[in-house]
Amino acid sequence: MIKFPVLSARAYVFIGIAIIAAAALTLLALGQPPICTCGVVRPWQGDVMSAENSQQLADWYSPSHLIHGLLFYALMWLLFRRQPVGLRAIGALIIECAWEILENTPLIIDRYREATISLGYRGDSVINSVSDILFMLLGFLLARRLPVTASVILALLLEIGVGAVIRDNLTLNIIMLLYPLDSIRAWQAGG
Repeated sequence: MIKFPVLSARAYVFIGIAIIAAAALTLLALGQPPICTCGVVRPWQGDVMSAENSQQLADWYSPSHLIHGLLFYALMWLLFRRQPVGLRAIGALIIECAWEILENTPLIIDRYREATISLGYRGDSVINSVSDILFMLLGFLLARRLPVTASVILALLLEIGVGAVIRDNLTLNIIMLLYPLDSIRAWQAGG
């Protein structure tokens, strides 16, 4: 396996900022609005059925991005444990940015509309996508500091808590994107 040189923390931060900026510019090029089309930036949007969902800094889907970070830390540790943690964080960042770009293509936006209860979903604002990326980085950093058991418990609590409040979470999102089930759709709709 190739052993990459250890860069300074500042270098990893600079590379990370460049990757996030490239993702944001790509999202703008895809036609995603920089901020909510309502013209207001809010720290939190708690109404999942609102047109402002996935448009503000944080919403009920932000915890799923934190879980991405927990999972990506584990994946990068399993695959690249001998590499510097900064390099593993860059790998996780690239995966998350790629997902944010893919998630905002017509392919995935249309899939959300047809397979989930997100009938009016138009994709994320760029500020929401960047915030989601930062939530992933927070999850990555938490996983680096927390014992494995604490990371697993945190992920489970977030999944169960968000699922109980909004009838959706990362697990249900993946199921409904890959293999939509009418029973889940009906439960999510309140039936």
